[in-house]
Parts: sequence; structure tokens; C-alpha cells
Amino acid sequence: MNWQLLPQFAITGFLNGGPIALVSLGIVLIFKSSEVFNFAYGQQLLIGTMATWWFWSEDGLGLPLWLAIICALGVSIVLALLIERLALRPLTGQPLLTIILMTLALSQVLQGLTILVFGTVQRNFPVIFDISNPYKIKTPFIFNDNNITVILRQNLVWSFVVAMVCVAILWLFFQYTNTGLAMRATAEDHETAQSVGIRINRVFALSWAIAGIIATVAGILVATASGLDLSLVIVALAAFPAVLLGGLDSIPGAVVGGLLIGLAQGLVALPNDSFIFGPDVALAVRSSQAIAPYVILLIVLLIRPEGLFGRKRIERI
Repeated sequence: MNWQLLPQFAITGFLNGGPIALVSLGIVLIFKSSEVFNFAYGQQLLIGTMATWWFWSEDGLGLPLWLAIICALGVSIVLALLIERLALRPLTGQPLLTIILMTLALSQVLQGLTILVFGTVQRNFPVIFDISNPYKIKTPFIFNDNNITVILRQNLVWSFVVAMVCVAILWLFFQYTNTGLAMRATAEDHETAQSVGIRINRVFALSWAIAGIIATVAGILVATASGLDLSLVIVALAAFPAVLLGGLDSIPGAVVGGLLIGLAQGLVALPNDSFIFGPDVALAVRSSQAIAPYVILLIVLLIRPEGLFGRKRIERI
């Protein structure tokens, strides 16, 4: 194992966990408000990011980037509201399996529509953050009598910063606004919230709209670093284990889970001398990064089924 590369891969993985944490937050927000685990969230993220590219690109409307992002956020809000109102609200009171199958069906429908409208070609996403001058940070770790230096791309660092700022804004919104208080009350108990005058249908719609915004912002942050194609939905596949790892009903848990999953993916990508010079190194790294979140999830759930920050629920019969 190339231990001198450990700080580089660990910090890079942790920073990559920022957008994953943001996606996890959107999934938890929907679940806490409406008790729907949204398996179509990755496709919402993809459509919002594709819409941003289309509004900005010369092949589309050619708008300034800031205006393209605003328009894409509007598309994400409309899409989220349509899903909530037309697909999921009619299933209120139906068995959980029915709702899960609906979100799975929506994921396939949205994926197909994305392919029909935008195709499958990878696109260059507009540069938001500077990529020419990476940050160089000297660590206290020593290798060959020299401090190990970590090199971080600016777009990676600033994507993490933006993701954490969004998390902080949402926390302040939930803690210090009347609307946020109503959403927290609805998340705790639908019937009690309705009995005190909270219109829970509006809360459901607002939760989906906010989650749609979160999905688009996270997708934009990832696309600035890795480009834009259909593989962007992989971010949501990493976020699902992060949600369960942190606790399905815990917003802080979603953030911590996302950061831990990012860190784990960074660590398993650390080159090993046994295959670093082999022809299959890229495939080995991609496979280990895809599998690592689920291995960690299995271990944690065996020890603590409710997740790291989830609450134990005891139902008396």
C-alpha cells in the first residue's frame, strides 16, 4: 500500500462527500415529511443538471450561466411538484411497497425521457470554479524526510464549501422560520400537525420543491468536476447508503453519512502495489468505490440497524 498517498486520497474523498451529503439531505427531507423513500432522486438530479447545461449551451438557449442555473432550478421545482401531486399524493395510505414501486417506475421513466431529450453523449459542463491553480497543502506527515503535500483542485474544494453552505442554510431555515417549524412538526407526526392547523399537503409540496432544488445544486457541483452524462445518477446510488448509514430520519445523520461515504470511497481508491501497474487498475478502483458504501452500510446496520443517528422506534401491539 502506498501510505504516502493516504492523506491525498483521504482528503479528496472527504471533499467529494460534500455533494453526496447534500443529495442525502434531499432524500431524508422527502422521507421525513412524506414518508416516501424516493428512488427517482438520482434522475431528478440528472434532469436538473441537464436543464442547466441546455439553458447555458449554445445548442440550447445560450443564457448566461447564472440565469441558466435559476431557470434549471425552476424546472426542478416544477418536476418535483408534478411528481408529488400527480404520482405520489394519490397513493396516500397505500402499502409501502406500492409507493416504493412507484418511485422505481418514475426513475425508469425519467431516465428514458432524459435519453430521448438529451441523448447519451457526455458534455462539457461550464467551468464555475478555477481549475488551473490547485491548492497545495503541506501536512504534518513525513515521507522520505519531507512533509507530504496534498494537492486539491479548486473546483473540488469550492464544491464542498458550497455544499456545506447549503446544508447550513437549510439548518437555519428549519430552526428559525415558521415554515421550517411546520415542516419539522409534520415530520414528527402528520395527524398531530394537522390537528393544530398545519396544512400538511402544502408541507409535502414544499418539501419536494426544496428537495428538487437540492438535487439540481448537487448535480451542478458534481458536473463541474466530472463532466455531464447519464452516470451522474451514481451520486444518488452513493447517497442511498449514506442516508441509511446516518439514519433514515436524521438530517445531521444524512450529512455525516455522506461525508463518511465520500471518505470511504477515497480510501478504497488508494493504489495498492499489487495492482497499481496492472492493466485493470481503473476497473479495480471503480469497482471498489462503487462497492465500498454498501459494505460499510451492511456492517453498520448489523451493529446498529437504525443507523448512526437514527432513532429506535418501538411499536406496541
